[in-house]
Amino acid sequence: MNPMDKNGWTPLPHSDEDLERAKAVPDTPQTRATTYRLAWNDEDFLTRRETRAVRLQLELMKPEMILTERGIRSTVILFGGARIPEPGGPAWAAKNETQEKNLKANSHYYEEARKFARLCSEHSASSYHREFVVVTGGGPGVMEAGNRGAADVGAPSIGLNIVLPHEQAPNLFVTPELCFNFHYFAIRKMHFIMRAKAVAIFPGGFGTMDEFFETLTLIQTGRMERVPVILFGRDFWSRAIDLDFLAEQGTISPGDQDIIDYADTADEAWDVIRAFYGIEQQV
Repeated sequence: MNPMDKNGWTPLPHSDEDLERAKAVPDTPQTRATTYRLAWNDEDFLTRRETRAVRLQLELMKPEMILTERGIRSTVILFGGARIPEPGGPAWAAKNETQEKNLKANSHYYEEARKFARLCSEHSASSYHREFVVVTGGGPGVMEAGNRGAADVGAPSIGLNIVLPHEQAPNLFVTPELCFNFHYFAIRKMHFIMRAKAVAIFPGGFGTMDEFFETLTLIQTGRMERVPVILFGRDFWSRAIDLDFLAEQGTISPGDQDIIDYADTADEAWDVIRAFYGIEQQV
């Protein structure tokens, strides 16, 4: 008889029980055949082209269930370049002297991201780390700085990693129990946004811009509630993206730029969030 669990008692065996029973069957040609494997324990079956819809659902469900079980209700997203080095560290991604110089010049964003994550995490402690939990893409650069800032003050942080053609390992500052890996970019971006109370975007490349513009689109079209969207580094972003030009050309509405705030320091960015949510200044 099965014990009570969170889903209630059932007279039928649970899947984990049948999995153990299946392991205990005699070793024969029949039981070694891939067709004999339980469908949900058969990697060959689950990775077929025809089961893509199942994989999409599983990637949506797994992190959602775990974050819900941990009681995490809201997050602060840190988007930004994987190539931004820690101050004094090597510009490992540089392809030439100009890139090396510029990446090192932008290394101060690593420190600002780390400090910003500390500020968010210190406030998160007031809700027992259920609100304003830092989430990053889990990789190096700005992402590492975000998870590191949370770790500095003993706070948990989330990392949403993704399988890429080149080696992509999670940074060592992500809370291990909150470190996830994805196959689908689309599902990963859903998990970024689903709990977001603020979005901070640091200098980065195509991936950062993709995440930034998806957030803008969701807010502009009313598919997402308005939250603070903060671009770190006005000089960087004013050269990288000319939103005023888009407004002049009529391809966005006048005032769409107002979705965005700018900050050059962690303190400025946290002040934007405090003002938006009416959070009192900590003394």
